[in-house]
Amino acid sequence: MTTPSESSAPSRRLLITGATGGIGLLLAERLNEQGPGYEIIQHGRTPRNEEQGRVLRPAQITDLDEMLALMDGVDTVVHLAGASAPQAEWDDVLDANIVGTRSVLEAARQAGVRRVVYASSNHAFGMWDRNEQWPVLPTTLPRPDSLYGVSKVFGEALGSYYHDEFGLEFIALRIGWYAQDPLEADDELLHAMWLSPDDCVQVFRCAIEADRSFGAYYAISENPNRRWDITNTMVELGYRPQDSWTRFTGRSEDVVEGGAPVRDTWPSGS
Repeated sequence: MTTPSESSAPSRRLLITGATGGIGLLLAERLNEQGPGYEIIQHGRTPRNEEQGRVLRPAQITDLDEMLALMDGVDTVVHLAGASAPQAEWDDVLDANIVGTRSVLEAARQAGVRRVVYASSNHAFGMWDRNEQWPVLPTTLPRPDSLYGVSKVFGEALGSYYHDEFGLEFIALRIGWYAQDPLEADDELLHAMWLSPDDCVQVFRCAIEADRSFGAYYAISENPNRRWDITNTMVELGYRPQDSWTRFTGRSEDVVEGGAPVRDTWPSGS
């Protein structure tokens, strides 16, 4: 299998929805650092800096026609837009994550987009974590811990339908806990699911370029205490995580006999 760094593919036109969020801004700024370059269209509402303000393309995520207007000539959509808080209420996830995701996939289908890379979440499987029932494997059934998690299960199911029914390539990344610094939270479970900025850029590039048309993959760094299997992410997408929270901080893993209590609330970004 050809890895992204080995690919000599021509530049692709990418649409990043939600490019003003933490991961969206990171990808907009850094996806072109290695490998083939991308022509990036940034979608969002409030620009994060002056440079982004000059290129940002606003569109209502729930409006099919507005989203379709962004997809002319687009090869891949990286779909990050939506309600991102585990505490989000039903109306928020209904509009942004359910109706919005359907609008993005339908617009992609109508525009002839090759692939959608979908930002799923650990919260689609969060009840396994809350009940300390590990490991979580690629074949483990969804078990959402919130309405937000429910909306991510829906997104994966809708992507499966669009792939099988219409041939739209669909790669779901089940993002762990993205943070610049793993010590932003003093929580062993979050350390275990930490995704570093460098690994985040790499795993999204792999999802864009890999020779796979469909799949769901955990996106987590090489943390020594993780409970979520990234074997298929490595084998099928070519992901090679470089970071772990212990190497980043110089600390060692805390091993708790019988497991550690799992929190019922989650910090921002988890």
